[in-house]
Amino acid sequence: MTQRTLILVKPDGVKRGLAGEVLRRIEAKGYTLAGVELKQATEALLEKHYEEHVGKPFYQPLVEFMLSGPVLAIVAEGERVIEGFRSLAGTTDPTTAAPGTIRGDLGRDFGLKVQQNIVHGSDSVESAEREIALWFPHLAS
Repeated sequence: MTQRTLILVKPDGVKRGLAGEVLRRIEAKGYTLAGVELKQATEALLEKHYEEHVGKPFYQPLVEFMLSGPVLAIVAEGERVIEGFRSLAGTTDPTTAAPGTIRGDLGRDFGLKVQQNIVHGSDSVESAEREIALWFPHLAS
């Protein structure tokens, strides 16, 4: 089943020069890049993107982190790309993420309020559609 997903290389990944490595891994997996854009997120965009987390203790630190620098926003397409990219990314915690995954190989945990785990990937078809519409309105279905 061909799908599309939103992938974000977060500010820590862009700052550390890892955006190219993330793109390389996406393409090496066989996915197609349908959209790639370096963006500075706005608070309004992040409020919509993370709306399910509003009011949670990590919400404000997460928004501040995502505002701290540019983000490489990517729309990738391919067979089961949502599930495939989440596997490629690894678990959220970079300390326990498996070696060979993006977070396992490249993520860092400094005991900060927000883990610097390099990437975000949509977690479902519905989330992907909603997130793509936010970050790439011209690519929304």
